[in-house]
Amino acid sequence: MLVFGLAIIALALGMGFVLYTQGSVPIRGQGFFGFLFETTWNPVSGVHGAWPFLLGTIITSAAALALAFFPAVGVGIFAAEYAPPKIGSVINYLVDLLAAVPSVVIGIWGIFVFAPWMRDTFYIPVYYWAVESAPALLPVLGAPASYNIITATLLLALMITPYTVGLTRDAIKLVPREQRDAAWALGATHWEVMRLGILPYARGGIVAGAILSLARALGETMVIAMLIGNSNRLPFTFFGPASTMPSVIANEFREAVETMHLASLMAVGFYLFLLTFVVNLIAAYIQRKLNIGGRVL
Repeated sequence: MLVFGLAIIALALGMGFVLYTQGSVPIRGQGFFGFLFETTWNPVSGVHGAWPFLLGTIITSAAALALAFFPAVGVGIFAAEYAPPKIGSVINYLVDLLAAVPSVVIGIWGIFVFAPWMRDTFYIPVYYWAVESAPALLPVLGAPASYNIITATLLLALMITPYTVGLTRDAIKLVPREQRDAAWALGATHWEVMRLGILPYARGGIVAGAILSLARALGETMVIAMLIGNSNRLPFTFFGPASTMPSVIANEFREAVETMHLASLMAVGFYLFLLTFVVNLIAAYIQRKLNIGGRVL
Protein backbone atom coordinates (compact mmCIF):
# COMPACT_ATOMS: atom_id res chain seq x y z
CA MET A 1 0.00 0.00 0.00
CA LEU A 2 2.88 2.38 0.78
CA VAL A 3 4.44 1.61 -2.59
CA PHE A 4 1.19 2.31 -4.43
CA GLY A 5 0.70 5.54 -2.51
CA LEU A 6 4.22 6.70 -3.32
CA ALA A 7 3.69 5.70 -6.95
CA ILE A 8 0.74 8.09 -7.21
CA ILE A 9 2.83 10.91 -5.77
CA ALA A 10 5.68 10.06 -8.14
CA LEU A 11 3.28 10.01 -11.10
CA ALA A 12 1.94 13.48 -10.25
CA LEU A 13 5.43 14.90 -9.80
CA GLY A 14 6.55 13.21 -13.00
CA MET A 15 3.71 14.79 -14.95
CA GLY A 16 4.63 18.23 -13.66
CA PHE A 17 8.31 17.66 -14.39
CA VAL A 18 7.68 16.54 -17.97
CA LEU A 19 5.37 19.47 -18.65
CA TYR A 20 7.93 21.92 -17.30
CA THR A 21 10.89 20.45 -19.17
CA GLN A 22 8.98 20.31 -22.45
CA GLY A 23 7.77 23.89 -22.01
CA SER A 24 10.86 25.36 -20.38
CA VAL A 25 12.09 27.25 -23.47
CA PRO A 26 9.30 29.90 -23.55
CA ILE A 27 9.13 30.01 -19.75
CA ARG A 28 12.86 30.73 -19.43
CA GLY A 29 12.90 33.03 -22.44
CA GLN A 30 10.04 35.25 -21.24
CA GLY A 31 10.27 34.57 -17.52
CA PHE A 32 7.86 32.60 -15.35
CA PHE A 33 5.41 35.48 -15.01
CA GLY A 34 6.33 37.07 -18.32
CA PHE A 35 4.94 34.14 -20.32
CA LEU A 36 1.95 33.84 -17.99
CA PHE A 37 0.87 37.47 -18.35
CA GLU A 38 1.77 38.01 -22.00
CA THR A 39 -1.47 39.02 -23.75
CA THR A 40 -0.56 38.04 -27.33
CA TRP A 41 -0.73 34.54 -28.76
CA ASN A 42 0.37 34.48 -32.39
CA PRO A 43 2.25 31.35 -33.47
CA VAL A 44 2.81 32.81 -36.96
CA SER A 45 4.88 35.69 -35.60
CA GLY A 46 6.39 33.57 -32.83
CA VAL A 47 4.76 35.45 -29.94
CA HIS A 48 3.20 33.25 -27.27
CA GLY A 49 1.43 34.35 -24.12
CA ALA A 50 -0.83 32.42 -21.76
CA TRP A 51 -2.83 35.31 -20.28
CA PRO A 52 -5.87 35.12 -22.66
CA PHE A 53 -6.25 31.42 -21.92
CA LEU A 54 -5.69 31.77 -18.18
CA LEU A 55 -8.26 34.57 -18.06
CA GLY A 56 -10.77 32.55 -20.08
CA THR A 57 -10.26 29.52 -17.83
CA ILE A 58 -10.80 31.51 -14.64
CA ILE A 59 -13.86 33.34 -15.98
CA THR A 60 -15.68 30.25 -17.27
CA SER A 61 -14.84 28.04 -14.28
CA ALA A 62 -15.68 30.61 -11.60
CA ALA A 63 -18.91 31.64 -13.34
CA ALA A 64 -19.94 28.00 -13.81
CA LEU A 65 -19.36 27.27 -10.11
CA ALA A 66 -21.31 30.39 -9.10
CA LEU A 67 -24.25 29.30 -11.25
CA ALA A 68 -24.19 25.66 -10.15
CA PHE A 69 -23.33 25.85 -6.45
CA PHE A 70 -26.59 26.89 -4.76
CA PRO A 71 -28.96 24.86 -7.00
CA ALA A 72 -26.69 21.82 -6.60
CA VAL A 73 -26.53 22.19 -2.81
CA GLY A 74 -30.32 22.57 -2.72
CA VAL A 75 -30.80 19.40 -4.75
CA GLY A 76 -28.32 17.55 -2.54
CA ILE A 77 -30.12 18.64 0.65
CA PHE A 78 -33.51 17.71 -0.78
CA ALA A 79 -32.35 14.29 -1.99
CA ALA A 80 -30.59 13.47 1.30
CA GLU A 81 -33.08 14.80 3.86
CA TYR A 82 -36.43 15.92 2.48
CA ALA A 83 -37.34 13.71 -0.47
CA PRO A 84 -39.29 10.47 0.08
CA PRO A 85 -37.11 7.40 -0.44
CA LYS A 86 -38.48 6.57 -3.89
CA ILE A 87 -38.16 10.12 -5.18
CA GLY A 88 -34.74 10.48 -3.59
CA SER A 89 -33.50 7.32 -5.30
CA VAL A 90 -34.76 8.60 -8.67
CA ILE A 91 -33.01 11.94 -8.14
CA ASN A 92 -29.78 10.23 -7.13
CA TYR A 93 -29.96 7.94 -10.18
CA LEU A 94 -30.52 10.87 -12.56
CA VAL A 95 -27.70 12.87 -10.98
CA ASP A 96 -25.30 9.95 -11.34
CA LEU A 97 -26.49 9.40 -14.89
CA LEU A 98 -25.87 13.04 -15.79
CA ALA A 99 -22.35 12.80 -14.36
CA ALA A 100 -21.69 9.76 -16.56
CA VAL A 101 -22.73 11.45 -19.82
CA PRO A 102 -19.58 12.02 -21.95
CA SER A 103 -18.69 15.65 -22.39
CA VAL A 104 -18.55 15.29 -26.16
CA VAL A 105 -22.22 14.27 -26.15
CA ILE A 106 -23.14 17.38 -24.19
CA GLY A 107 -21.02 19.38 -26.62
CA ILE A 108 -22.86 17.99 -29.65
CA TRP A 109 -26.21 18.76 -28.02
CA GLY A 110 -24.93 22.24 -27.30
CA ILE A 111 -23.89 22.79 -30.93
CA PHE A 112 -27.12 21.61 -32.55
CA VAL A 113 -29.72 22.56 -29.93
CA PHE A 114 -28.60 24.81 -27.10
CA ALA A 115 -26.34 27.30 -28.90
CA PRO A 116 -28.82 28.10 -31.72
CA TRP A 117 -31.65 28.43 -29.21
CA MET A 118 -29.65 30.83 -27.04
CA ARG A 119 -28.65 32.86 -30.10
CA ASP A 120 -32.20 33.29 -31.36
CA THR A 121 -33.97 33.77 -28.03
CA PHE A 122 -31.39 35.66 -25.98
CA TYR A 123 -28.24 36.94 -27.70
CA ILE A 124 -29.81 38.63 -30.74
CA PRO A 125 -32.80 40.20 -28.89
CA VAL A 126 -30.53 41.55 -26.14
CA TYR A 127 -28.06 42.88 -28.71
CA TYR A 128 -30.73 44.79 -30.65
CA TRP A 129 -32.18 46.10 -27.40
CA ALA A 130 -28.72 47.43 -26.50
CA VAL A 131 -28.37 49.02 -29.93
CA GLU A 132 -31.61 50.93 -29.45
CA SER A 133 -31.67 51.60 -25.71
CA ALA A 134 -28.20 51.16 -24.21
CA PRO A 135 -25.39 51.67 -26.76
CA ALA A 136 -22.85 51.94 -23.94
CA LEU A 137 -23.26 48.20 -23.34
CA LEU A 138 -22.25 47.19 -26.88
CA PRO A 139 -18.47 47.03 -26.23
CA VAL A 140 -19.16 44.75 -23.25
CA LEU A 141 -21.72 42.56 -24.99
CA GLY A 142 -19.97 42.23 -28.36
CA ALA A 143 -21.48 40.90 -31.57
CA PRO A 144 -23.88 38.01 -30.92
CA ALA A 145 -22.33 34.66 -31.82
CA SER A 146 -23.64 31.18 -31.18
CA TYR A 147 -20.38 30.04 -29.60
CA ASN A 148 -19.23 32.34 -26.82
CA ILE A 149 -18.38 32.57 -23.12
CA ILE A 150 -21.99 32.43 -21.95
CA THR A 151 -22.87 29.31 -23.93
CA ALA A 152 -19.76 27.47 -22.76
CA THR A 153 -20.21 28.60 -19.15
CA LEU A 154 -23.84 27.48 -18.94
CA LEU A 155 -23.04 24.00 -20.22
CA LEU A 156 -19.99 23.83 -17.98
CA ALA A 157 -22.24 24.63 -15.02
CA LEU A 158 -24.53 21.81 -16.12
CA MET A 159 -21.58 19.42 -16.20
CA ILE A 160 -20.23 20.20 -12.72
CA THR A 161 -23.65 20.24 -11.03
CA PRO A 162 -23.80 16.43 -10.53
CA TYR A 163 -20.43 16.45 -8.76
CA THR A 164 -21.51 19.16 -6.31
CA VAL A 165 -24.84 17.41 -5.74
CA GLY A 166 -23.18 14.07 -5.08
CA LEU A 167 -20.57 15.46 -2.70
CA THR A 168 -23.19 17.49 -0.83
CA ARG A 169 -25.42 14.44 -0.50
CA ASP A 170 -22.56 12.27 0.77
CA ALA A 171 -21.41 14.93 3.26
CA ILE A 172 -24.94 15.19 4.71
CA LYS A 173 -25.33 11.43 4.98
CA LEU A 174 -22.08 11.19 6.94
CA VAL A 175 -23.50 13.35 9.76
CA PRO A 176 -24.13 11.10 12.81
CA ARG A 177 -27.72 10.11 13.45
CA GLU A 178 -27.37 11.24 17.06
CA GLN A 179 -26.95 14.82 15.90
CA ARG A 180 -30.37 14.73 14.23
CA ASP A 181 -32.01 12.98 17.17
CA ALA A 182 -30.68 15.55 19.62
CA ALA A 183 -32.13 18.40 17.56
CA TRP A 184 -35.50 16.64 17.23
CA ALA A 185 -35.55 16.02 21.01
CA LEU A 186 -35.14 19.76 21.63
CA GLY A 187 -38.25 20.47 19.56
CA ALA A 188 -36.49 21.79 16.45
CA THR A 189 -38.33 21.98 13.15
CA HIS A 190 -37.10 20.10 10.10
CA TRP A 191 -35.33 23.19 8.74
CA GLU A 192 -33.82 23.97 12.17
CA VAL A 193 -32.48 20.41 12.32
CA MET A 194 -30.88 20.97 8.94
CA ARG A 195 -29.58 24.48 9.65
CA LEU A 196 -28.32 23.92 13.20
CA GLY A 197 -27.68 20.21 13.45
CA ILE A 198 -26.59 18.97 10.03
CA LEU A 199 -25.11 21.76 7.90
CA PRO A 200 -22.49 22.80 10.51
CA TYR A 201 -21.22 19.21 10.49
CA ALA A 202 -21.33 18.85 6.71
CA ARG A 203 -20.13 22.28 5.65
CA GLY A 204 -16.50 21.24 5.31
CA GLY A 205 -17.40 18.47 2.89
CA ILE A 206 -19.80 20.69 0.96
CA VAL A 207 -17.28 23.51 0.49
CA ALA A 208 -14.47 21.10 -0.35
CA GLY A 209 -16.77 19.38 -2.84
CA ALA A 210 -17.55 22.71 -4.49
CA ILE A 211 -13.85 23.47 -4.86
CA LEU A 212 -13.23 20.01 -6.31
CA SER A 213 -16.03 20.74 -8.79
CA LEU A 214 -14.16 23.95 -9.63
CA ALA A 215 -11.05 21.87 -10.32
CA ARG A 216 -13.17 19.69 -12.59
CA ALA A 217 -14.34 22.79 -14.44
CA LEU A 218 -10.79 24.09 -14.83
CA GLY A 219 -9.74 20.96 -16.69
CA GLU A 220 -12.84 20.51 -18.86
CA THR A 221 -11.83 20.38 -22.52
CA MET A 222 -14.36 19.10 -25.04
CA VAL A 223 -17.43 21.16 -24.18
CA ILE A 224 -15.36 24.33 -23.92
CA ALA A 225 -13.43 23.66 -27.12
CA MET A 226 -16.65 22.97 -29.02
CA LEU A 227 -18.71 25.92 -27.75
CA ILE A 228 -16.52 28.81 -26.59
CA GLY A 229 -15.57 29.98 -30.09
CA ASN A 230 -11.79 29.65 -29.54
CA SER A 231 -10.55 33.22 -29.84
CA ASN A 232 -7.21 34.23 -28.30
CA ARG A 233 -7.71 37.98 -28.65
CA LEU A 234 -8.43 40.26 -25.73
CA PRO A 235 -10.69 41.78 -24.53
CA PHE A 236 -13.35 39.10 -24.30
CA THR A 237 -17.03 40.03 -24.52
CA PHE A 238 -20.15 38.30 -23.22
CA PHE A 239 -21.51 37.40 -26.65
CA GLY A 240 -18.13 36.98 -28.32
CA PRO A 241 -15.75 34.01 -28.56
CA ALA A 242 -12.96 33.29 -26.08
CA SER A 243 -10.60 30.45 -25.25
CA THR A 244 -9.27 28.51 -22.26
CA MET A 245 -6.09 26.67 -21.44
CA PRO A 246 -7.48 23.16 -22.11
CA SER A 247 -9.24 24.25 -25.30
CA VAL A 248 -6.17 25.87 -26.88
CA ILE A 249 -4.13 22.75 -26.15
CA ALA A 250 -6.79 20.50 -27.70
CA ASN A 251 -7.26 22.72 -30.75
CA GLU A 252 -3.64 23.51 -31.61
CA PHE A 253 -1.64 20.52 -30.43
CA ARG A 254 -1.92 18.55 -33.67
CA GLU A 255 -0.98 21.53 -35.83
CA ALA A 256 1.94 22.61 -33.65
CA VAL A 257 4.75 21.69 -36.06
CA GLU A 258 7.18 24.37 -34.91
CA THR A 259 9.31 23.71 -31.85
CA MET A 260 8.41 26.97 -30.09
CA HIS A 261 4.68 26.51 -30.74
CA LEU A 262 4.72 23.01 -29.26
CA ALA A 263 6.84 24.13 -26.31
CA SER A 264 4.43 27.00 -25.62
CA LEU A 265 1.48 24.61 -25.56
CA MET A 266 3.37 22.40 -23.11
CA ALA A 267 4.05 25.49 -21.00
CA VAL A 268 0.32 26.29 -20.99
CA GLY A 269 -0.28 22.72 -19.82
CA PHE A 270 2.26 23.21 -17.03
CA TYR A 271 0.46 26.33 -15.78
CA LEU A 272 -2.86 24.48 -15.95
CA PHE A 273 -1.30 21.67 -13.91
CA LEU A 274 -0.17 24.18 -11.27
CA LEU A 275 -3.60 25.83 -11.20
CA THR A 276 -5.50 22.60 -10.64
CA PHE A 277 -2.90 21.47 -8.09
CA VAL A 278 -3.39 24.66 -6.06
CA VAL A 279 -7.18 24.34 -6.22
CA ASN A 280 -7.03 20.76 -4.92
CA LEU A 281 -4.69 21.82 -2.11
CA ILE A 282 -7.18 24.51 -1.10
CA ALA A 283 -9.98 21.93 -1.05
CA ALA A 284 -7.93 19.61 1.15
CA TYR A 285 -7.03 22.49 3.48
CA ILE A 286 -10.67 23.53 3.90
CA GLN A 287 -11.72 19.96 4.60
CA ARG A 288 -9.09 19.67 7.35
CA LYS A 289 -9.83 23.13 8.73
CA LEU A 290 -13.48 22.35 9.41
CA ASN A 291 -13.84 19.47 11.80
CA ILE A 292 -16.88 17.23 11.99
CA GLY A 293 -18.33 19.35 14.77
CA GLY A 294 -18.54 22.36 12.50
CA ARG A 295 -16.06 24.39 14.55
CA VAL A 296 -12.99 25.96 12.99
CA LEU A 297 -9.87 24.34 14.38
